[in-house]
Amino acid sequence: MILLPQARGVIARRQVLDTLVRRDLRVRYAGSAIGYLWTIIDPLAMALIYFVVFTFIFKARSVGYQPYVLFIVIGVLAWQWFSQCATETSRALLSEARLVRSTNLPRELWVVRIVVAKGIEFVLSLPVLAGFAIYFIAAGQTSVHYRLLLFPLGIVLQFLLSVGLGLVLAPVTVLFTDMPRIVRIALRMGFYATPIIYGVHAAPPLLRDLLLLNPMAGILEMYRAGFFPHEVNVPAILSSVVITFITLVAGTVVFKRLEAPVLKEI
Repeated sequence: MILLPQARGVIARRQVLDTLVRRDLRVRYAGSAIGYLWTIIDPLAMALIYFVVFTFIFKARSVGYQPYVLFIVIGVLAWQWFSQCATETSRALLSEARLVRSTNLPRELWVVRIVVAKGIEFVLSLPVLAGFAIYFIAAGQTSVHYRLLLFPLGIVLQFLLSVGLGLVLAPVTVLFTDMPRIVRIALRMGFYATPIIYGVHAAPPLLRDLLLLNPMAGILEMYRAGFFPHEVNVPAILSSVVITFITLVAGTVVFKRLEAPVLKEI
């Protein structure tokens, strides 16, 4: 019941949301010679670097499922969406302060618009993943399992997680100006605390239990389940669902309670 009024408000202004998302995407690629291809090049370059480092330098093939490059690409693409959402939603109200004050739009809209825009970029980067998957399927190194149906569910879950986190970060950043620095440090640590370049199975037993508290661990399991069906960590997925729901509810409550002091501050 806590989420319904806010959700209705955003849905009622979905045309405005669509306009804002289109504006964000146009601004992002304005003046770029290759446009949205940067969305593909950035994570692809990072994935290849990690692949070379962990495969040829450290020779740590056992840290992730095989084919390892496909394993890394999935993790890096998902993390890019999550980290960009965390970074930009923390500034969502400050960057649009004039419009936040002067319009009668639901203030949650300014957070949701960023998550939607970054989600579209994530979807536009999926041809990279599809290309690697087709190659390794043709080479006989992997196959597609019916658990690939978990992939779109993972997208929905990550969307809700990012919205919930953004609803916490956006108002807190207005009232606590050091929050962007904290977010940057937390994301650097979070990258290595998330099974992106390693699998949950490669972590020591104690750390495996701690990884269950990281909702991105379960979301990555959902993304990878269709290509690595014998390595699905069901407890991580269930934990991710629960923590995402808690984060969304907490974000809604925090945003609503801080809305008045935020409007006074900006």
